[in-house]
Amino acid sequence: MDLGIKGRKAIVCAASKGLGKACAMHLAEAGVDLVINSRTKEAIEATAAEIAKATGVTVIPVACDITTPEGRKQVLDAAGDVDILVNNAGGPPPGNFRDWEIEDWEKAVNANMLTPIELIKSTVDGMIDRKFGRIVNITSGAVKAPISYLGLSNGARAGLTGFVAGVARETVRHNVTINGLLPGPFATDRLHGNLRLQAEKAGRTFEDYAAEQAGKNPAGRFGEPDEFGATCAFMCSVHAGFMTGQNILLDGGAFPGTL
Repeated sequence: MDLGIKGRKAIVCAASKGLGKACAMHLAEAGVDLVINSRTKEAIEATAAEIAKATGVTVIPVACDITTPEGRKQVLDAAGDVDILVNNAGGPPPGNFRDWEIEDWEKAVNANMLTPIELIKSTVDGMIDRKFGRIVNITSGAVKAPISYLGLSNGARAGLTGFVAGVARETVRHNVTINGLLPGPFATDRLHGNLRLQAEKAGRTFEDYAAEQAGKNPAGRFGEPDEFGATCAFMCSVHAGFMTGQNILLDGGAFPGTL
């Protein structure tokens, strides 16, 4: 399928690996020029070179902390007029809410709620003026089904989801959509890190525990980042202009609800 976005320009955050990298790769395969960022210079430059070699598009890597005003300025200055924004950030650490201080909450909310809002604020009016825009916020399946030990993520990402629900209804008449893409268990470094923590607490080996958890999913496995990236690219396409304010759950059927 031709996604109709060849020649567009996108910002993809936290794109050096995992789900962010998969989204960037699929957008590049659709002909989209990219500005990608992560905190690690070597990693983001290697990813940029890999994507550019594979697809032939222009990929500008920016090594920065996107949760700071300085980092956001670096990315926005490098990008110029942006047609597509994929907000992404590593989730806060797991734990027990009794152990978290106000600083932990402030860091989580800044990274997973306020930073995406600031990037939306900086790009959405230009999209409206040009009559095309796609904003995808990568959040978490925990937005629909909270996970007790990921309370920082539950709270911050739910806040972003609530904010976007209103704005997305205002921008769509200008062909600017804003949606959430909610990963369930995907085979990423973050998932593996959480599984290692749980395995240690249970006195189990990582391999056995991970296999058991994968088997509990209705799909019988964890998702692959490539599947996630393909869905993101479609949500950024010309074919998704009538979808806005939605939260698309990719979890292999783990969420048990009807709606």
